Amino acid sequence: MTPFIFNTSASIQFGVGKFSGLGVLASGLGAERVLLVTDPGMMATGIVDRGRQSLGHAGLTVTLFSEVSADPSEQVIRAALAAARSAGAEAVIGVGGGSSLDVAKLAALLAASDQPLDECYGVGNAHGPRLPLVLVPTTAGTGSEVTPISIVTTASEEKMGVVSPVLLPDIALLDPELTLGLPAPTTAATGVDAMVHAIEAYASASPNNNPVSRHLARLALGLMGPALERAVHNGSDIEARADMLLGSMLAGQAFANSPVAAVHALAYPLGGHFHIPHGLSNALVLPHVLRFNIETHGGIYAELAPILFPELGSLDTTECASAFCESLAALSRRCGLQQTLREMDIPESVLPQLASDVMNQTRLLVNNPREVTEADALAIYQAAY
Repeated sequence: MTPFIFNTSASIQFGVGKFSGLGVLASGLGAERVLLVTDPGMMATGIVDRGRQSLGHAGLTVTLFSEVSADPSEQVIRAALAAARSAGAEAVIGVGGGSSLDVAKLAALLAASDQPLDECYGVGNAHGPRLPLVLVPTTAGTGSEVTPISIVTTASEEKMGVVSPVLLPDIALLDPELTLGLPAPTTAATGVDAMVHAIEAYASASPNNNPVSRHLARLALGLMGPALERAVHNGSDIEARADMLLGSMLAGQAFANSPVAAVHALAYPLGGHFHIPHGLSNALVLPHVLRFNIETHGGIYAELAPILFPELGSLDTTECASAFCESLAALSRRCGLQQTLREMDIPESVLPQLASDVMNQTRLLVNNPREVTEADALAIYQAAY
């Protein structure tokens, strides 16, 4: 068997109502002063106040940083770092979607390290140490609570990644109740994002693609396949919410070790330039990237197809792979997501620039089963238009 490495969060705590024990968990990290990282939308839900109360009851002093924005910029990261240092924070807690968790990771890293943010970009360049870290996802999408990755939007509107095992938290706390208030469009976009993580991890050309990641990817799709539309159309279905949250985490564990590829590479410029939510960006290009990939690697996707769409199991490999692409596109439509770049008011004239930007995503493109040239990227964008 080919050697591989599999890393994940030190402790994963999952269950309805688990969030009420946040203070007890955090106090076990040996900190008295904590920085709580979140965003304005989360502040409006009351979830953050519940977290602060739990932390306060455990005797912890809480400093709140609630200025996280979607696709967080370097400016946001530095503001969170300043808040951590000003408060003398001894631990960091992130509550929210992927952006809040990514900011919390970097605040914990940079507050305990003399390393500048600019030197951390790339794979294995962030060395730590970091402050103790707890991550609490409130969306079922990014899997950030179990990934060693934080994505930052630079001043040039480019998405850059900090990738290092030091970013994995001490505790990932998953409570399906926290996802009950997610609007249907957010549920749909983040759910498709999580599916993309599983699909790309399974098919990744990374030399670290491994049996553990592939197994987790299959488990993730098996949970999310029957649950996504239920969660979108009946947001109070706690069983569907639980399956989506657990599936998202399993997909996160998979791609944290067997990295994602061209779907994400083409999605990032859409988010960087037009601030399209990450999950929706993935959904817009997913079927078109897969149609490109199945020309040479259809068998990989034919293996996954019956997990999400059991009715495809009787088809031969070529038919099954093709039907998988079409079924994913139909699922996205049924969930109410936009289907074309035109619908997002993206000018057709910018497609060549987007394709050029894709070529900067080398850490992702290298994992795609089929080589992607700039001309290929442009053709995929044109097909998505």
